[in-house]
Amino acid sequence: MNTTAKPSKYLKGATGEWEIVVGMEIHAQVTSHSKLFSGASTAFGGDQNSHVSLVDAAMPGMLPVINEECVKQAIRTGLGLRAQINHRSVFDRKNYFYPDLPQGYQISQFKDPIVGEGEVIVDVTPTEQIIVGIERLHLEQDAGKSLHDQSPNESFVDLNRSGVALMEIVSKPDIRSAEEARAYVSKLRTILRYLGTCDGNMEEGSLRADVNVSVRRPGGPLGTRCEIKNVNSIRFIGQAVEVEARRQIAILEDGGKIDQETRLFDPGKGETRAMRSKEEAHDYRYFPDPDLLPLEFDQAYVDALASGLPELPDDKRARFIKDYGLPPYDAGVLVMERESADYFEEVARGRDAKIAANWVINELFGRLNKEGKTIATSPVSAKQLGAIVDLISANTISGKIAKDLFEIVWTEGGDPEAIVEQRGMKQVTDTGAIEKAVDEIIAANPDKVEQAKAKPTMLGWFVGQVMKQTGGKANPQSVNDLLKQKLGI
Repeated sequence: MNTTAKPSKYLKGATGEWEIVVGMEIHAQVTSHSKLFSGASTAFGGDQNSHVSLVDAAMPGMLPVINEECVKQAIRTGLGLRAQINHRSVFDRKNYFYPDLPQGYQISQFKDPIVGEGEVIVDVTPTEQIIVGIERLHLEQDAGKSLHDQSPNESFVDLNRSGVALMEIVSKPDIRSAEEARAYVSKLRTILRYLGTCDGNMEEGSLRADVNVSVRRPGGPLGTRCEIKNVNSIRFIGQAVEVEARRQIAILEDGGKIDQETRLFDPGKGETRAMRSKEEAHDYRYFPDPDLLPLEFDQAYVDALASGLPELPDDKRARFIKDYGLPPYDAGVLVMERESADYFEEVARGRDAKIAANWVINELFGRLNKEGKTIATSPVSAKQLGAIVDLISANTISGKIAKDLFEIVWTEGGDPEAIVEQRGMKQVTDTGAIEKAVDEIIAANPDKVEQAKAKPTMLGWFVGQVMKQTGGKANPQSVNDLLKQKLGI
């Protein structure tokens, strides 16, 4: 595990270098149609209080009943995190009063969680990998939402989220920089989305992070940590780590001490501010929920779920490197989303995988990002992009014409092969036609010919002129060869 960071990751203070130590609690909403202990809908965006059962509203005498699909999703996630699956776990009551928690307690898991220790392999950069340990994963209910902007003198409460199943995924304090924190959440989100256990939509609140930050002298004892609550974007997580670490360093270098507390990150102001002093476990008075039996299942139940898991990102990346001969960076980019990996495989099937990867990553992803689209809403299908790759491989079109063709398919649609035929976009490979153009350019530019003979890098100018004269359709290799021959370079 990560113990001490590389010196390059230290933060410089006025009195020397400091090391950031980060641990995270990720709250991931379980993908299921109904809540953890009731049959109410989990759909996002319904009218206020329209997805609330008598159980969620804590009406007297209402008893919770465990939703088996949520249990299965937690086990699948544990398997995806290479974690220990506990065949026996217990639901506890975590007692605290809050207006959007009608029961006056949250049903969670404390001493006996459903999933124990695991790990996540994180690619921080194309050349740097770290392992972040997972402490535990437990199931718990989400709370509702207080609304303070509906009335000048009253607060309202929306219980649609109350009782929605969350997986709380607790990491070990193995993260050593804002960059590592961002990469960890990004990788965890990718794994959850591959598994189909959480949709990872941070803007809808289905993935939120509580970020624990402390600082210490390199290799020294752990410092006092502060928890930054409910950070809901990967970019903000990185900013919150950096800002909070610098705040703590300033206090320590001033001779002060860090108070253990819960803080909020304000992205607008770029600062964290105190929310409340940090509670300890005893403040919540945990005890086993008397309405729920311990959750028990056998290894056969786990094995059945394991057999239905998809190929996970790390395995897929390794296969792309081995079977397709892709560089690790390209393979990593392609497996970030399951849909992207599937799209690439369809384009690469039976074709040159490196050309396919190049087109998917540079042309397609670049255009999708620019226009705010996803693979699912891409105007160019994998079949169409595959046809463009075929035309390049067959030397029917040049790389430049291929870009023009991609633009036509993106904006107008259609079959790439038919478009090339109809619009006369085929590459000119007839050496007679190319030679005619080369001779004309040489005859018209005797001064440039002398320069090229003295300075062979001038050849590029001639290539450009011939390509211009042939409308970009001449085969660039043929142009190069003919020019070298004629100019005696």
